[in-house]
Amino acid sequence: MKFLAIERENANGLFTGELLTEEARKVHELYLAGMLREIWFNDDHCAVVMLECASRQIAEDILSDLPLVKNGLIRFELTELKPYTGYERIINFG
Repeated sequence: MKFLAIERENANGLFTGELLTEEARKVHELYLAGMLREIWFNDDHCAVVMLECASRQIAEDILSDLPLVKNGLIRFELTELKPYTGYERIINFG
């Protein structure tokens, strides 16, 4: 299953260099494990993450284990992505 996660910053957070380094290491670990497929920053410099894992619960667990989430500095909005089925309306596959 694929999940799109968009970071939201919590108010009054202190982002230390140590925490940001720890976060980068964890993200790299998840990337190497094949669970975090892609990561970008949006216009607000918030992370936008594409996860691939077996369930929503696993995706939530992965995100909750990130150091910035654990320290209450950020949270994620999580959306499951499902296959597009619109082609069936215009293409006769029969």
